[in-house]
Amino acid sequence: MVGLPALATEPTLAIKVVSAGSAACIADIITFPLDVAKVRLQIQGESTVSQTVKQVSQSLHKPTTPRYNGMLGTLFTIGKQEGPKSLYNGLCAGLQRQMAFASVRIGLYDSVRSFYHQKLSGSNKQSSSPGVTVRILAGITTGGMAVMCAQPTDVVKVRMQAQVTGTPKRYTGTIQAYRLIGQQEGVKGLWKGTLPNVTRNAIVNASELVAYDLIKEAILRHQLMSDNSPCHFVSAFGAGFCATVVASPVDVVKTRYMNSYKGQYLGAVDCAMKMAKEGGPLAFYKGFMPSFIRLGSWNICMFVTFEQLKRLFVAMGEGQLLSGPIPSPGYAPIFQFLVEPPSSPAKLDSIYKKRMNQWDI
Repeated sequence: MVGLPALATEPTLAIKVVSAGSAACIADIITFPLDVAKVRLQIQGESTVSQTVKQVSQSLHKPTTPRYNGMLGTLFTIGKQEGPKSLYNGLCAGLQRQMAFASVRIGLYDSVRSFYHQKLSGSNKQSSSPGVTVRILAGITTGGMAVMCAQPTDVVKVRMQAQVTGTPKRYTGTIQAYRLIGQQEGVKGLWKGTLPNVTRNAIVNASELVAYDLIKEAILRHQLMSDNSPCHFVSAFGAGFCATVVASPVDVVKTRYMNSYKGQYLGAVDCAMKMAKEGGPLAFYKGFMPSFIRLGSWNICMFVTFEQLKRLFVAMGEGQLLSGPIPSPGYAPIFQFLVEPPSSPAKLDSIYKKRMNQWDI
């Protein structure tokens, strides 16, 4: 067995939400340089300076050389020219985004899926497995809800990642970015790109979570693996590939539009039309390999961590980690509240007294 044992009971909603947000932050910290490289590749050639250089070069009949080439080349170029710290530009906003975003889209997925299953089946019975349609509806719903909560953090994250060290910076920090965007572009600026972002994340969430669900269920049903980390790893890898293939076009449009200056595009549709005119269909899959490397690795880190955190929090809440002659640790009541919130002040008092007696206080 690899990792903590499988749960006998379904975790509470609170545990799922906390585990999803925490796991997403851990995955972001590990894979953030890949996300920075992906953003740089997607917006390459979009700045005013780059467009001017391009025009001058064309007039001299000399083709411009792209600054970034491939995922590894981009990482090496950024690290060499701007320093390793630049690979984590926008990390603060990224972690803020994940706590607001992943907690909703992943933490609420099971509950929304069960709700749709009950309503569409016309029964409260949960014996049958939800169909693909129900899973897709649940993924689209939680993905859209998450964007509405976390859109400002996504705008700031993309703009911070797009900044190149050594050139004049638009923003000096996360808080200053929120304030400056609000002052210069109004509240709408913080919600810029909401439509393409809702579209993108609804598609990503549906394809990602549904693929993970189905692959994991198939593996367990055919007894290819047990419900542990290797199974979660394989399922997450497949989910990352499916999500990248489906969502890459919307992701490129979203990134370019959110990073654009005021007035550069009339809207997300105008941005997509100009991309198609300038680069053809392949423009929508620009940076596909970096996107897959990033999304695939992020999915693996997130889902493996998510599954383990759920089991860890339940075990800590039930006092199973240090059972036996050694008393459960003092933080166990905190996780016990996540597993089973106290229904009355009297129950809360009894839990507190029990813990004090364990420690002979």
